[in-house]
Amino acid sequence: MSERSEQRLDVRKTYKLYIGGAFPRSESGRSYEIRGADGTFLANAALASRKDVRDAVRAARGAVGKWSGATAYNRGQVLYRVAEMLEGRRAQFVAEVAATDGNGAEKQVDAAIDRLVWYAGWTDKIAQIAGATNPVAGPYFNFSLPEPSGVIGIVAPQDSALLGLISVLAPVLAGGNTAVVIAAENRPLPAITLAEVLATSDLPGGVVNLLTGRTAELTPWLAGHADVNGLDLTGAPEDTAADLEKSAADTVKRLLRRRTSEDWTADPGTRRLLAFQETKTVWHPVGV
Repeated sequence: MSERSEQRLDVRKTYKLYIGGAFPRSESGRSYEIRGADGTFLANAALASRKDVRDAVRAARGAVGKWSGATAYNRGQVLYRVAEMLEGRRAQFVAEVAATDGNGAEKQVDAAIDRLVWYAGWTDKIAQIAGATNPVAGPYFNFSLPEPSGVIGIVAPQDSALLGLISVLAPVLAGGNTAVVIAAENRPLPAITLAEVLATSDLPGGVVNLLTGRTAELTPWLAGHADVNGLDLTGAPEDTAADLEKSAADTVKRLLRRRTSEDWTADPGTRRLLAFQETKTVWHPVGV
């Protein structure tokens, strides 16, 4: 009897959502295929529903107190730890970015790591550039201090699976906010792996919540949620951006509008770092 050789089949993963520091299945029970730039099947991703959006916002709200109450120095340490772990899994991220984005994967991953380190260094400097001591006509001290807005909804860029995602997420976290992220619909794999990094880092559960699925299906529920304090529409579909802005205005959210194109390799400056900061003014009588 001749031996029959059998070809081994790869184990293809079905990834879950990342909510509240855990990896639950989507409430809908649905999933969709993740395919590479060449059409190759890579894995399955959870197809999130509006209930998953609500669960993610609830988790983000529950984490606001702990994350915003941490010292700026501590937040910087945590973000630096995330960069360290991303560096440790560099080869995996390069392979996933190459599969989804095509060429230039190594440069994109290295730039993403460097950007995390850059924002980690900004955490204890935000108050220096956004705060002030104000002159007043009276025996008072008057201080303006930046504070995080709270829960920020982020529609991740569709054109940059990792560097773009880090560029919109890191400044939100550096400023003390928590986040609900809708990953790039057709390129969610690097975002899912980033969630695995966050789950095993020092970041408290609920600070980042990541959803995969249909961007056009999920963004209206995020934009209209009354417990979301700010909204970054960078990756929102062009034909829905205006409606999303109107929905965000109904609940008085801070808003970063969608841009048709953005160079993620350019110096980010402080625009995103300050976009979701509130200003608190404190009056104090001058002592005798």
